[in-house]
Amino acid sequence: MTAVLNGVRVVEVAEHGFVPAAGALLSDWGAEVIKIEPTVRGDAARGLVSAGPMDVHVLFQSANRGKKSLALDLSEEAGREILYRIVATADVFLTNKLSKVRERLRIDVEQIRAHNPNIVYVRGSGQGERGEQADRGSYDLLSFWHRTGTSVATRSRDGEIPFLPAPGFGDFTGSMYIAGGVMGALFHRGRTGEAPVVDVSLLATGMWSMGGAIAVAAIDDTWNWPPRLRNPLSAIYRTKDDRWLAFSCLQAAHYWALLAPVIGRPELATDPRFSDHQAMFANSADASAILTEVFLERTLDQWSAALADFSGQWVPVQDVKDVLHDPQALANDYLQTCHTDSGRPFTLVSAPVQFDGQAASSSRAPGFNEHGDSILTGLGIAWDHIVDLKVRGVVA
Repeated sequence: MTAVLNGVRVVEVAEHGFVPAAGALLSDWGAEVIKIEPTVRGDAARGLVSAGPMDVHVLFQSANRGKKSLALDLSEEAGREILYRIVATADVFLTNKLSKVRERLRIDVEQIRAHNPNIVYVRGSGQGERGEQADRGSYDLLSFWHRTGTSVATRSRDGEIPFLPAPGFGDFTGSMYIAGGVMGALFHRGRTGEAPVVDVSLLATGMWSMGGAIAVAAIDDTWNWPPRLRNPLSAIYRTKDDRWLAFSCLQAAHYWALLAPVIGRPELATDPRFSDHQAMFANSADASAILTEVFLERTLDQWSAALADFSGQWVPVQDVKDVLHDPQALANDYLQTCHTDSGRPFTLVSAPVQFDGQAASSSRAPGFNEHGDSILTGLGIAWDHIVDLKVRGVVA
């Protein structure tokens, strides 16, 4: 893949998923990303419980692949001086620290730009940089999922509010917005010489994802989701083996005639109840009942084979284990294999943006302070001084 960010240096002072995942995307696209971690514990995400083998923290790997790690105590002036020296050589500064923490550590916009006025400064937050709750910490479960109406819109028929569908669901969604903001800011700087400050919040990204529903709710206070659809070919049907087929054929009458012979009911193609869109919607309950009965006659695999040449829009409803074997995901390199430093293979999802028809390749996430010594010596710091910094706890 074309490394579109080759030569770009990114400094990341961030933890958990939201902002670090953006750094991972920038790394996938060719940037050098230096992750600054606290000297005692590292990124807090390193200590969270991980699914799978204990030597493969796949959530941390997903959000930190391809980076370099340097442990610095930013509460110490000597640690900040090292950070500032790195910042002076960088193009982008990423952080998700709250404003009061940024001020205490002296890594806010003014302090960072005092050492590099041309750096793109990026702040990721829970609820934005303004307002009474700007300095309140948050996670994607709260600000992205529950606060934006997303969880309520996906509640079950009995009204139960669902949990986040995947670890870091909002973090990884929002990380793409951050990465896009960085690309736009770098483009603007290249044209004008001005480096913008970029702000992205979990609340904003969740609202953008729910934008259609929010816009409708603003003009119709009686509107609720999900609506009761009258299109029987925009629905989900159970199969014989308790799997599901999902259809989204918006031109229902047109595709109904094409579907009829595929499901072994050719007479339905000329049934006057379903002859055009108006008739289809008037008799949608009948059509839905027919399809409900028919699809229960075969398994998902059998229906997938029968529907292979059907030109309407449909997919098998899959769980994440199915996605690992999805033929389109495999054909487009949407999954890739990485290896831990001990050689254990593990699977990560590729960056969703491809350049020149190729997926970005990733390497594993760094070990804690894995690149610390090489970064420090690269700054011209003498080894005797590095040892002194280690003894004092300024670096790991």
